Formats: sequence, structure tokens, C-alpha cells
Amino acid sequence: MKETKWLFIAISAIGGLLLSWTGLSIGWMLGTLMAAAILSFTKPHAAGDKGIPKYWLYIGQCILGIELGQKINLSVLAVFQKDWAVIIIMLLLSIVFSLVSGLVLWKFSKTDMLTSFFSTAPGGLSAMPGIAEEVGANTAVVSILQTMRVFLVIFIIPVVVTALLFQPSAAPAISEAGAVFGWNGLLWTAVLTATAYAGYRLGKKLKFPAPWLLGSMLLTAVVQSGSSAVAGYDLAAYWPREVMIVSQIVIAASIGSRFRKEMFTGLKQTITVALISTVVFIGAMFACAFVVSKATGLAFITAALAFAPGGVAEMATTAVVLEADATFVVAVQVLRIIAVILLLPPVFRMLHAWETRKEAHSHASA
Repeated sequence: MKETKWLFIAISAIGGLLLSWTGLSIGWMLGTLMAAAILSFTKPHAAGDKGIPKYWLYIGQCILGIELGQKINLSVLAVFQKDWAVIIIMLLLSIVFSLVSGLVLWKFSKTDMLTSFFSTAPGGLSAMPGIAEEVGANTAVVSILQTMRVFLVIFIIPVVVTALLFQPSAAPAISEAGAVFGWNGLLWTAVLTATAYAGYRLGKKLKFPAPWLLGSMLLTAVVQSGSSAVAGYDLAAYWPREVMIVSQIVIAASIGSRFRKEMFTGLKQTITVALISTVVFIGAMFACAFVVSKATGLAFITAALAFAPGGVAEMATTAVVLEADATFVVAVQVLRIIAVILLLPPVFRMLHAWETRKEAHSHASA
């Protein structure tokens, strides 16, 4: 049976490899997810009745938590200290817009409440489907709609920026510490790995949603920023790109292994409503980014990518291609993901519980 799980992950990863050759920033994640879904459709028991074991998802979430947590360094904190008011306002606005988008999707499609809100939450393709699975939402729909939004953002932003001829910023707002292979980097990697596990234990005790992701991310962020502040410079772990590829593969394979054909029944209306609400959402964020650009002097392209409802890797890659301030974009995107993962799942569950009680009361009255 173990050999079957490994074979399923390996075959799925081939899909990620093929799509990564296109240069798409989420190629590994998206390609693996597509391959795993196809395998699950054609051979429903290829990875077992319940998909590959959940510890694969937890491994991927923990790696992602360390990745996001260590991005909160002194440079990011300096940016937040300087422009905290603008950043907070924009992050809150993007979350409000996502809630409105989710409400529209829920009311005008056949998608349930939890799935609707997780599908529109601006947390990125890597994070949201995994959390959605843990709370009982339809991960197939969440993955499809999150992927659709990322593609729309990546395709729309370059066109808009090119058409309006906005110029990139002259100098980056923050700098990133580069990790070099060596004993110091390896030691710090070991420290952050132990910290991530401790964060999971703490998150589980405090009943966080997705403790492997949220707990590891928060404690890693605290240790990374705190230790860097004490040292007086950004401590850098040895964290090669391949580590995040592994994370994308195991998360995508785990989610894709649980896809079943019946999950996609009646999705035409859902996709149509989601497409319209996503385009409106992106338009609203463009307008807000323009206001921020005028108020702060940031280049429009930097503000647009920083607040766009995409994901860290996707928006950072697009920023590099368009010569925007990629480090500022990463900082704001990471801060939003932390806010989204912290604030939205409890709100979603509260709304779901309220809706369940309301339906139960209606049935009892009838």
C-alpha cells in the first residue's frame, strides 16, 4: 500500500514538472494538482479510498509555514513601521472585498457557505485548499476557483499596467537576506524546523485551524524577527527552492487524491458567478492600489501587485518580470496571508454554525 502512495505522488509530480517548464510560477502546484485529479478520476482507488495519508498534507503545510514565517524579517518590519496605516487599510479592504465576493458566490450559486468563502479568500492556492479540507469544505471547488483567480490576476495585471504605461519604482522598499549554504545557514534551518514543530504543538493546543500551517508560521515569524532584532541583522536559513517544490507537490497530491467526479456536479453556474465576482474584486483592488500609489508615491504596479488577490509566489514572480518592487510585494502578500489565515477560518466556521442553526430552526418550525 505504501508503494501505491509513493507511486501516486511520483506520477502526480510529473504533471508538476511538465507545467513548471512553461515558466509558470505555480507550475509545480497546479500541474501536480491536475495530474492527481486526473488519476483520482480515472482510478478512484489509486491512492486508497480516502486518498493519500494526511501526514503528507501536514508535511507540505509545515514547509509552507516555515517559508512564510521566515519572510517576516527586519526589512519587512521596517516597511510595516513606515507604511503601517496604508498597509492595514488595504489588507482589511481586500479581506472585506473577499467576504463580499464569497457572499455573492454563496447566494447566487449552488455552492455551500464554507466552500464559497474559502474559494474567494485571498490566501493563495498553496494555503486555502488545505485549510478548507480540514474544515469540511469542497476542496475541488476551492482549488478550481483559487486557480482561476490566480490566472486572472496574472493575466490582467500586465495588460492593465502596459496599457496605462505606469512606471516601476526607482528603488526597492525593502531588502531580502540571501541564504548561502554553510554551517550558519544549516544551523538556522534546524532551529526554524524545531520552531515549526513547537508552533504546531502550540497551535494544536490552542485549537488553531490547520495548526501545521498556522502554528508553524506564527512561531517561526516570532523567532525569525525576534532573533534578527537581537542579532542586528536578518538571520538567513539555508532554504533552497527545491524545498518549496516538495511542499507544493505533497500539498497538491494530497488534495488531488481526494477529488471525486461527484464533487464537480453542477459547477457551471458556480464558475460563472465566481468569474464575474473575481473580475469585480480585481477591479476594486486596482482602484484601491491607484489611491495608495497617489497617496504614498509608490509605483502603481508595485501597489497593484502587493494588494492583488493572487499569492506570494505568483505575485513576486510577476513583480520581477514587470520590474516592480518584488520585496515590498512579498512583504504585503505575506502579511495578508497571515491575516487571512488568522482571521477568516474562525469567522467562516462561526457563520457556518449560525447558518446550520438557522436551517435547523426553519425545519423545526415547518
